[in-house]
Amino acid sequence: MTDEITFDDFLAVDIRVGRVLEANEFPQARKPAYKLKVDFGGEIGIKKTSAQITDLYQTDDLIGRLVIGVVNFPPRQIGPFMSEVLILGFDDGEGRISLISPGHEVPLGGRLQ
Repeated sequence: MTDEITFDDFLAVDIRVGRVLEANEFPQARKPAYKLKVDFGGEIGIKKTSAQITDLYQTDDLIGRLVIGVVNFPPRQIGPFMSEVLILGFDDGEGRISLISPGHEVPLGGRLQ
């Protein structure tokens, strides 16, 4: 059973769409990960993040891809890297993370409704 939250709790999580501009190896990470730069549009801007998505994605596959991220968490230090957003995905049942994204083009920075 999952814990219940209120609608106001849900609204407090700022989930936006962004486009991956850069994807690079992150050899200093404890678990295999990439360093990403994601454009969340004019209001949010370009943010950096670390994502453990190396099992299903190559860096070249990520460039230009729309992704979904939580943009209002505080920055988090991951080794020598400061992660500014949390990119969202689902475990595929084998421990690999599959990114979620909109099914169609949407404006960068659009908020999950």
